[in-house]
Amino acid sequence: MNQPADTVSRPAANTSAPTRYTRGAALPALLASRILILDGAMGTMIQRYKLDEAAYRGERFKDYPRDIKGNNELLSLTQPQIIREIHDQYLAAGADIIETNTFGATTVAQDDYGMGELAIEMNVESAKLARAACDQYSTPDKPRFVAGAIGPTPKTASISPDVNDPGARNVTFEELRRAYYEQAKALMDGGCDLFLVETIFDTLNAKAALFALDQLFEDTGENLPIMISGTVTDASGRILSGQTVEAFWNSLRHAKPLTFGLNCALGAALMRPYIAELAKLCDTYVSCYPNAGLPNPMSDTGFDELPADTSGLLKEFATAGLVNVAGGCCGTTPEHIAAIAKALAEIKPRRWPGQYRDVE
Repeated sequence: MNQPADTVSRPAANTSAPTRYTRGAALPALLASRILILDGAMGTMIQRYKLDEAAYRGERFKDYPRDIKGNNELLSLTQPQIIREIHDQYLAAGADIIETNTFGATTVAQDDYGMGELAIEMNVESAKLARAACDQYSTPDKPRFVAGAIGPTPKTASISPDVNDPGARNVTFEELRRAYYEQAKALMDGGCDLFLVETIFDTLNAKAALFALDQLFEDTGENLPIMISGTVTDASGRILSGQTVEAFWNSLRHAKPLTFGLNCALGAALMRPYIAELAKLCDTYVSCYPNAGLPNPMSDTGFDELPADTSGLLKEFATAGLVNVAGGCCGTTPEHIAAIAKALAEIKPRRWPGQYRDVE
C-alpha cells in the first residue's frame, strides 16, 4: 500500500538533514531494523508458463504484423492474470519488495517490437498489478512495497555499436532521459512506492534515468526512494562501460539513493568481492540480488543453483555484515526467495562504516 508522507532519515555522509519521502516512507526504518527481501526473476517465472506467440498476442494483438513472443512487458496487457500470479507467489514466499513487470517498458526498448507507443500503458498497468498484489499481502507488521523497475534499455549511450566507428552511438542522452521520464511518470501514476534503476551496464544510461527521476520529482512534488543496482559483467570487476564498482558508486552517489548494490551477471559466489567492496564504500544501504549461478542453457530455468545454494551464499553475505536488501535475479524462483527469506530472517542488517553512522 502507499505509505503516508513522513519525515525519515536518509543515510548520508555529509548531511544529517532528513528527507521527506512522499511514498515508501517506512522503508528507511525497516532497513535499519532488518534485512529486506526483494523478489526474484520475472522472466524465469514467465518461462514456466511456456507461452506461445498466440498467448503473447492475446485477442488485442492477434493480427499484429510482427512476431512479439518474448516481449514480456506486453503480458501485463495481454495476460495480466499471469503477471499477478507471479507477484502473488513472490509475496507468499516472503518478499517485502516486488518489482513491476517493466524492465523493458521504455519506448527505446519497445521500439524493437514496434510497440513504443504502448510504453506508458504497459507501465501504468504493470504498476497497478503489483500495487493490488502488495495491498492484498500487506499487514501492519509486514508492509509490502512496489518497486517501479527501470531497466537499462538495449541501447548504450557510452559504447559504439559499430566496431569500425568508435564515435558512433545509436541513442542519445536526451532520448534516454525522455524515455525514462515517461516510464517513471507512468509507474508513479500506477502506484509504485519507489524506483529501482537496475541491471546498469552503462553509467551514462543510469545518469539519464536518475536525471529523469530528479526532474519528475521536481515537476510533481513527489519524492520517492531510489534503489540503484549495477551489474558486473566479468571477472575484471567492471561494468560493461568500463567502471570499477568504486568508480560506479562515486559516479552515482550524488543521487542519494536509499540503496546501492549489484544484481544479475555473475551469480552470488563470484559477486561477493564486489559486494564486499561496496559494503565498505557506500554511505547508504547495500542491496544484492544475484542470478542463480552462471547460465546453463540445459537447465529448465537457464541456471543451476538450487534454492539452498543461493540462500546459503546470501546467508554468508548477511552474516559477514555486507547486505541490507537481498533477493534474486535471473534463474531465481519463489522457492529461492522463500529460502533466502528464511535464511536471513534472524541476521542483523549491515551497518555502514563508522564514519558514516548517524551520531546518537
